Formats: sequence, structure tokens, C-alpha cells
Amino acid sequence: MTNQEHIIDAEGKSLGRVATEAAILLRGKNDATFERHIAGTAKVKVINASKIKLLNNKLNTKYYKHYSGYPGGMKKEMMAQVVTKKGYGEVFRKAIYGMLPGNKLRPLMMKNLTILD
Repeated sequence: MTNQEHIIDAEGKSLGRVATEAAILLRGKNDATFERHIAGTAKVKVINASKIKLLNNKLNTKYYKHYSGYPGGMKKEMMAQVVTKKGYGEVFRKAIYGMLPGNKLRPLMMKNLTILD
């Protein structure tokens, strides 16, 4: 596998389409030498993250949930709150993180991701 750098322009595109494209590139599935047990080495850069096509309905109805493990420990945060606190980059990071396999390779793949507003 060779180190490649991919640039994805998110301007005018939907969040899911860009996140899917980035997850495929990070995983290495576009490469002919793809192997499931080896993390992809491609670097992915998402630019213009704040210019995505997002409806106000999605900002106010999409929730990110986190459970602490204790009774009553469910914490919910609206997408609008995440955007105001941490920016659109965090929304992209959460979407791409959820599309990658949940094993030891996921942190290695996420290190190859760069998101620019």
C-alpha cells in the first residue's frame, strides 16, 4: 500500500455523502491491495466542512447520545449544540467514526483524517 493523500471538498454536499466517501478512503477499500486486517494508509483531508448542505430540521432533531453505564446516565446533545461548541469538524468526525469498523484499527484510521472548516 502506498501513502496517498485525498482531498474532499464538502461545499454544497450532504454530510452523509462526504462521510461515506472519507470512510471508504480511510479504510482503504478503494485500493486493489485492500485487506481487512490492515489499516489503510491513505490520508484524507476534508475541506470547507462548514459549508455543507444541512437543513435546520436536522440541526434541531439529530441527537448524539452517550451512556455512562450508571442508572440515569444517558446524556443527549443536539447537533446544533455540538456545532456551536466544537464546530462542524466534530460533526464530521462523529459521522466518519461511526462508519469505520469498531475494532483496534479504528483509532489508527482516524489519525489519518484531517478536517478543515
